[in-house]
Amino acid sequence: MEKLPVSAGVGLRAPHHRHWLERRPAAGWIEAHAENYLGGGPGRKALESLRADYPVSLHAVGLSLGSAEGLDESHLDRVADLVSAIDPAAVSDHLSWSVSEGVYLPDLLPLPLTEESLDVVARNVSKAQERIGRPLLIENPSAYLCFRHSPIPEPEFLAELARRTGCGLLLDLNNLYVSARNLGFDAEAALAAYPGAFVGELHLAGHAVKRIDGVELRIDDHGSPVPDPVWLLFERALKLIGPLPTLIEWDTAIPPLEVLLAQAELAQVRLDRTAKRDAA
Repeated sequence: MEKLPVSAGVGLRAPHHRHWLERRPAAGWIEAHAENYLGGGPGRKALESLRADYPVSLHAVGLSLGSAEGLDESHLDRVADLVSAIDPAAVSDHLSWSVSEGVYLPDLLPLPLTEESLDVVARNVSKAQERIGRPLLIENPSAYLCFRHSPIPEPEFLAELARRTGCGLLLDLNNLYVSARNLGFDAEAALAAYPGAFVGELHLAGHAVKRIDGVELRIDDHGSPVPDPVWLLFERALKLIGPLPTLIEWDTAIPPLEVLLAQAELAQVRLDRTAKRDAA
């Protein structure tokens, strides 16, 4: 199986399909949201065509790995069929849940980090990996609230999940920063505690800042350039973990593709600088 290159990639989004197909711009790799390509049609054909020229990561949002009732078999089968057709370099989803009694909820909902949750997620991750025939990368979520009972720190929870299942981790640095600001913990300290040996991919994105009832809240909307604090966290991650495949995410208020590629160039400069330092 091909591996993602240690370079900067960008997300494949529908408004850019024609640009990608006609111009084949330079990019280290592309990421596609799996659920957007399950039904065939022009989008699926575009992805299959681009796969010939670019490494592809499939990023799922609907497996609902935290669902206590287990995985939706039909949905898992469709994702597995896409994986088989595209042969991606990586497949990922989130530490979250979004399905209950057959009803899909339009969000990545949090779960308390307990031993019971760990058992549920490990069981679901193992089943998903067996079905798709390769390990998953599990992404840390953005957080907007604290559970009264959530005794396992997120880095420890994810590390134990990786040990139990053989999965890898996808470290989203924007999510980490958003969670830190919303919940009042130190992002750099949390990053230092992350199990870097299991991390196989990094994500960077922008976020929105809202005031709700006088309280500042950061919303992970992927609708703006990567802000300076997230770039700084990225540079810190490169020092702690080393260079890794790094994605620029942009999902709302989508600009021209050149804007995403320019953001990827900024990430690539930092990756190259780290690689050069490590080789010295």
